[in-house]
Amino acid sequence: MRRLRRLALVATGAIILTGLWSFWWEPASLVVSDETLSLPWPATTGPRIAVLTDLHVGSPFNGLDRLRDVVRRTNAANPDVICILGDLVTQGVSGGTFVPPEEIAAVLADLKAPAGVFAVLGNHDGWFDHDRVERALVKNHVRVVEDTAVRIGAGSTAWWLAGVSDLWTGRHDIAAALRAATEDGGPVILMTHNPDLFPEVPARVALTLAGHTHGGQVWLPLIGRPIVPSAFGQRFAAGHIVEGGRHLYVATGVGTSIIPVRLGVRPTVPIIKIVP
Repeated sequence: MRRLRRLALVATGAIILTGLWSFWWEPASLVVSDETLSLPWPATTGPRIAVLTDLHVGSPFNGLDRLRDVVRRTNAANPDVICILGDLVTQGVSGGTFVPPEEIAAVLADLKAPAGVFAVLGNHDGWFDHDRVERALVKNHVRVVEDTAVRIGAGSTAWWLAGVSDLWTGRHDIAAALRAATEDGGPVILMTHNPDLFPEVPARVALTLAGHTHGGQVWLPLIGRPIVPSAFGQRFAAGHIVEGGRHLYVATGVGTSIIPVRLGVRPTVPIIKIVP
């Protein structure tokens, strides 16, 4: 009987600790990680890119003060360029509070990078009001690049940053984005929100950056990520994926959506260093 009681106490303690970890400590934490990707790149050195995605400002433990910390720590990493991959707002998450895009963008205005701060929008932004979110970003010096491209740098080190609008709520016109990136302007890095677009991305693109999945929000040993909002399951859930010589990096994001839990998938801002 005593042994059963001890087992029950241990099991109860483990459940409580797991609950505190997944519903409080891990969602409230933040990691800024250095990632090095080896890609075909013509210059002797490539850019350092900070990737902010799925901010979902207003989700639990993830208000404007938390966003200010994200901005501060991103700036401290001294990236060459900052890419925001959508889902700034949050809707329908348990325990969350809606934060207007104007307030979110006013905090993002403090982001600093020599080559600039660029964004595409996500499905939550589209469901709320795409144009309102875009206006808020543009007003605060964040350039929205959807279904087009911008040239970064000059001379032999120049490259193109292309953006594709959200797969679920936008045109997601890859061809239009790449038409804007002329062939003589260097390699192309493509921003989009949803990684399910990746099978359609041509080999000309050196790297596709995406978010959306949150890395499943939960990772379990032997099981992996039980729930991933992707038609491809865990195939494009997180991290650096290489298929047929084409490169994809899926960032796991900062906030939470629907269920305010993270377990084994800490909120992360990756700083991607590209090396030839």
